[in-house]
Formats: sequence, C-alpha cells, structure tokens
Amino acid sequence: MPSSPNKHHKIENVSCAVITASDSRTVETDIGGKLIRDRLESAGHVVFAYDIIPDEPVLISRRLLNLASDKDCHAVIVSGGTGISARDSTFEAINGLLDKTLDGFGELFRLLSYEQVGSAAMLSRAVAGVCGSAVVFSMPGSPAAVELAMDKLILPELGHMAWLIRN
Repeated sequence: MPSSPNKHHKIENVSCAVITASDSRTVETDIGGKLIRDRLESAGHVVFAYDIIPDEPVLISRRLLNLASDKDCHAVIVSGGTGISARDSTFEAINGLLDKTLDGFGELFRLLSYEQVGSAAMLSRAVAGVCGSAVVFSMPGSPAAVELAMDKLILPELGHMAWLIRN
C-alpha cells in the first residue's frame, strides 16, 4: 500500500515514548511493549521512555500530558486498556486529551483487524491524534494487534506525521 504522497517531508529518527497500560504486565511479560520498542528501533526511531502504568485514567493522563509537553517527544505509543471491560479505561484517559483526532487510525485498525479476527474487531477502541506537539497512538495490547498497528499503520507514516506536527 502506498503511504503519504509527501513522504520526503519526514523526521528520520522520531523520538518516541512507549506506555503499556496494564494492571498485570511486568517488563518480563510485556510482549506487546517489547514488540513496539523493537519495531521502532529497527525502523531507526528512538525510544527515550518506556513505562508500564496501571489502567487508571488519572495515571495514564498525567503521564501522557507530561510526555506530550516534552519538546523532544515526537510520539507516544500506548498499548492496552482499549477494550470494553470495566477496567479498560485507556480510551477515556487519552481521547479527552487529544487536540486533534485521527479517526482514520481507529477505523483502519478495526478494518484490518476484522480481516484477522472477524467481528471481535468491533470491541477495539483504538484511537490516535495529536496532544500538544506529539502524535499519540493507542491500541490493544495483544501481540497480534501491536504487530498489525505498527507494521500496517504507524511505522509507514510516523516520520511524516511527526514532521507535520512540528512544521
């Protein structure tokens, strides 16, 4: 699939923060967070922060605002907490902080996910947008969801999106 027509306008080494929203993951068991970090670094981007935060809206919001106000942070990528269970509150924590939403991210993620998991794709509340001077992506934490979002949506456009926000 082709990506942005102005792809020559991009930041080559995007400075990224990775957050895993989970009540149960640890550094050792956070497969999704490791996949995100590995894929970013393999693509030449820089991971300057990595946190595992309980799925508590106040904690997630506070960390996101802190990162988005850091002039050196181009992107924040969050995994986990996007479902519909009582503890899934990442969507609420992030969506209310976005200055601009990128509805296409969630729409495309669910479309591509539907091709893999069928109707269960509708349970995802993946969301993306701009908070301050950073692009923010929030996706489910399963390894398959992380791979899908990173490979098909985030990595092909990350450098261009970071450039657009900063220029």
